[in-house]
Amino acid sequence: MSALNDHCFVRQEATPRILEYVSRFCAECYHEFAEGETIFYELEGCRYLCSRCADALARRLDEVCEVSEEEYEGAGLF
Repeated sequence: MSALNDHCFVRQEATPRILEYVSRFCAECYHEFAEGETIFYELEGCRYLCSRCADALARRLDEVCEVSEEEYEGAGLF
């Protein structure tokens, strides 16, 4: 896994309390978290991600935790 920016993500362990009251699934791929699994809270999007999705997102983020401009080029309707 690439180094995740500490300003963009908070690394946590999936505790029974998080799984029961906050989220049991990755917000991106819907992977079901297991108790004790390392999960990542994305501060910009206010969501929990699995390590694979957090790593993929981290590669697209710039230094202020926003998706870099290159990601937007060629995307969209116009």
